[in-house]
Amino acid sequence: MRIPLSWLREYAQVPADATAEDVMAELVKVGLEEEDVHRPTDELSGPIVVGQVLSKEPEPQKNGKTINWCSVRVVPEGAEQTLTGEGIDPSGVQGIVCGAHNFEVGDKVVVTLPGAVLPGDFRISPRKTYGHVSAGMIASVRELGIGEDHDGILVLSTLGLDPEVGTDAMELLGLYDQAAEINVTPDRGYVFSIRGAAREYAHATGTKFTDPAATVEVPEADGAGYPVRLADEAPIYGKAGCDRFVARTVRGVDSTRPTPPWMSSRLRLAGMRSISLVVDISNYVMLELGQPLHFYDLDKLTGEIVVRRANPGETLKTLDDKVRTLDPEDLLITDGSGAIGIAGVMGGNATEVSDATQNVLIEAAHFEEVSIGRSRRRHKLPSEASKRFERGVDWYVADIAAQRAVDLLVELAGGTADESITDAGIAPETRSIFLPADFPANLIGLDFTEEQITGTLTDLGADVEKADGGFRVVPPSWRTDLETREDLTEEIIRLVGYDKIPSTLPVAPPGRGLTRVQQQRRRLLQSLAASGMTEVLSYPFVTEADNNTFGTPVAGEERPAVKLANPLSAEFGYLRTSVLPGLFDVAKRNLSRGFRDLALYESALVFLPGDQNGTESIPPLGVRPSEEVLDGLYNGIPDQPLHIGVLFTGHESPAGAGHTPRAWDWADAVDTARLMGDVLGVELVISQGEHQAFHPGRTARISLRSGETVGYAGELHPKLLAARDMPARTVALELNADALFDAAPDVIVAKDISTFPATTQDVALIVAAEIPAESVLETLREGAGDLLEDIALFDVYTGKGIDEGQKSLAFALRFRAPDRTLTADEASESRAAAVALAAERFGAVQR
Repeated sequence: MRIPLSWLREYAQVPADATAEDVMAELVKVGLEEEDVHRPTDELSGPIVVGQVLSKEPEPQKNGKTINWCSVRVVPEGAEQTLTGEGIDPSGVQGIVCGAHNFEVGDKVVVTLPGAVLPGDFRISPRKTYGHVSAGMIASVRELGIGEDHDGILVLSTLGLDPEVGTDAMELLGLYDQAAEINVTPDRGYVFSIRGAAREYAHATGTKFTDPAATVEVPEADGAGYPVRLADEAPIYGKAGCDRFVARTVRGVDSTRPTPPWMSSRLRLAGMRSISLVVDISNYVMLELGQPLHFYDLDKLTGEIVVRRANPGETLKTLDDKVRTLDPEDLLITDGSGAIGIAGVMGGNATEVSDATQNVLIEAAHFEEVSIGRSRRRHKLPSEASKRFERGVDWYVADIAAQRAVDLLVELAGGTADESITDAGIAPETRSIFLPADFPANLIGLDFTEEQITGTLTDLGADVEKADGGFRVVPPSWRTDLETREDLTEEIIRLVGYDKIPSTLPVAPPGRGLTRVQQQRRRLLQSLAASGMTEVLSYPFVTEADNNTFGTPVAGEERPAVKLANPLSAEFGYLRTSVLPGLFDVAKRNLSRGFRDLALYESALVFLPGDQNGTESIPPLGVRPSEEVLDGLYNGIPDQPLHIGVLFTGHESPAGAGHTPRAWDWADAVDTARLMGDVLGVELVISQGEHQAFHPGRTARISLRSGETVGYAGELHPKLLAARDMPARTVALELNADALFDAAPDVIVAKDISTFPATTQDVALIVAAEIPAESVLETLREGAGDLLEDIALFDVYTGKGIDEGQKSLAFALRFRAPDRTLTADEASESRAAAVALAAERFGAVQR
């Protein structure tokens, strides 16, 4: 919102020497944000005066162009020229070459004298051109930076002006004014007006505010004006799209009259161009009071005005000359001919006012925010009107704004107002909020006096009454955002001053902190980072093929996935069921930039749809859904477990003198899985596995002791790597972290450190090649009994000395007794029992 300071001063006590920066500094105190300063004098400087053409001599040129050699008086006749400088004639008459032809002798014009600077750093100085020394320039509105017209120079009589020669033209045209631009948050729509900005400035400075709405006298509506009917038969969320429609008629206006410079300059500084007097009045009142208006050419209307929803297939040609197909949800303004405007967004071409318009119908309506917002977005029609209606407009200002427009049309356009007034609609119910006396202090942490509470709310425009233990507050009609006691408390501290809030460090309440799962997740991710890996983030959007490849271990089995209704890209139209596709993309991007050795991990949610996805309908806004409706919404949300993915490619360390780096392999992925289990205190079972995205013979299935599979690790499938242009021997791991958290103990208890020595023995067993080493290891653990402290596979051998179809598995066993020194015989006995059980189950033969 741009706020011209001359306009602001009419309703707030702004010091005469205050700048736009000063005004913004004050408004920042009450929660508004400064944006920019708009000051014509930053690019424009004098001397720029009113001149009168004394002579105009056309002179054809060799290039076919005709110029005018003019004598222009720039001081009153008989007066002395007080300006000095190179090119300024002491006689007060300047010789000027002008290429425009839209003026005559005797016309008063704007003259930029030598020494003036125009926008674009165009400096005026005497210069020889077309055989004359031109000492100045007769300016157009474009050259002055006050419009786009460059077809001819500015003749002041076309603006209805007849100033004295030598008058300061910059003051005459309002070019010394300046505007402060502020950013208005969505909940403060009332500040999209001089009325609202002046009120906020008064709050910030503690000075007097004069409400422009209070200065307008509105006669009682008699209902005999232009017929209007509100007929919204399909309200959104049960709220009528239009609950007030004021119509006023002004006849006999002269639409060709010029807009006064004071009005056009304010509109320009406020960011709106001057179009015509009638349209400018509409925009001026909207900026002043915050109530959008629409003017109709009364002679183009037929029958009564009806506010209704659009019919299927209905069309409208809007003011931008585009034919728009309307949606049944669009709220329309219609007459006997059909739609004549999209309510609160843009009017129709058929009833547009023009220079031929003599009779004007003024519309000042109150529209519901959601209807306007949806139509604006649907038709991609942002407008000053919709911007205000979307944020909420004061219901009670409609008739005042209409009267203000009537007064200006009568005063400036010579119209005559009809006495009859139409005011259709029902006033909204009064909202009342109970504010406990101690609530603001408890919420903010600052003690407020009763005077501060009642004073600030009263200054805000609210009605405040004392009630049992607090206050009963009726918010002002223009503050539609005030609905709760928290809202009122925010307003109190906003006006008292945010700087009054004490700065204190909060004290953590005892017995609280991170939850069990939060602690586990933090330990898990810190362990991966500490081991040298890099955490990355990727988009959750993947292709259907990626979900089918990584989301299920069985090839050809389709993985149910959540399909997006409005994806950013049609290719990536599904939510991920695995984190590995995202890791692939990150790794590939880094490889393309020359990073060859990568160890990446990502912690992210995956989306696993159940039997129900979504709900048949969305509950209405503004009302808390019932428990049954909430249960239905929750049931329609896909399961979203936390997965952790790891990807290795390249080497574990960079090459160096005397050092040959080792390439990452499947064992690194398995070791990472074991690390994650150790950090959480979860014993993981590693066994031979199969997954379509992994190498057929280099894949580990990772499960819990209960048998539940929690992930896979190993080398990725060569065909998959080749298809994605990834290095061979890229390895990966993906685990369901939520399953690990559920299986993890609340407290990880460290094992006792024994003071007795351990006895170690090795055993090598020959078994069939298809028997998983993990199965043999678990059998040995079971057979060895309680004396076995640890067992590990350290060698797998096939080849010379081993029959085809068999393999040799070598295990290291560590025995220890908790209460004594273990003898070699006791260890050997446990080892023999373990071998015997392996022989019984798998036919294992000791090598």
